[in-house]
Amino acid sequence: MSTPDRPPEPGRPGRRPGEAAPATPVHRHGPAPAGRARVRPCCRRGTSEFEALVAKIVAEYAARHSPATEAAWIAEVDGERAGCVFLVADDRPGVAKLRVLLVTPAARGLGLGTRLVEESLAFAREAGYRRVTLWTTNNLVSARRIYEHFGFLLADEDPHHGFGHDLVSQNWTLDLHDGLAEE
Repeated sequence: MSTPDRPPEPGRPGRRPGEAAPATPVHRHGPAPAGRARVRPCCRRGTSEFEALVAKIVAEYAARHSPATEAAWIAEVDGERAGCVFLVADDRPGVAKLRVLLVTPAARGLGLGTRLVEESLAFAREAGYRRVTLWTTNNLVSARRIYEHFGFLLADEDPHHGFGHDLVSQNWTLDLHDGLAEE
C-alpha cells in the first residue's frame, strides 16, 4: 500500500498529491478520456447522508490530524484507488478510532479490507494506543467479519434509522494488549 514514487516511512502510509483525503475523489482539470466521461444523478436516497458523514470525517482528519498518532491508508488495484481506512485519536487517552473502512465493489473479495485493518492496527500499536474502537451498522457483514478476525468485540448496539434504512448501530472495541489481537 505504498506509493511507487516515494516509499512510506516504516509503519506510515505513503503520500502523493491529493491523498490528504483518500475517501474523496481527486478532481483533475483537463478533458476526460474518450468514452469515460458521463453525467449521472447524485445523492440518491440515503447516500447523501452517508457521503456527508464521510466528508465530515475526512475534513476533520485533513484539517487537524497528528501524523505521530493518526494515519490513513489507501488500497490500490492496478494503480487505481480501491479502498481506504483512517485511524484517528479518540477523545479518551490511549484510545483510537478506526474510521471509514471502504472497499470498492470491484475490489471486494481481494483481502484489501483485511490488509487495511491490519495496517491500521499495527500503526495503533506502534503509536502506543491501548484500545481501538469503531462504529458500524449491522448490514455490513463482511466488515464485521474482518473486525471479528482481529479480535474486536461487540460493545453495544442500538436500532436507528440512517442512510435511508432501518439499521442497527454497533460499537466494537479491541483491547490491543489482549492475546486475540496479536495475530
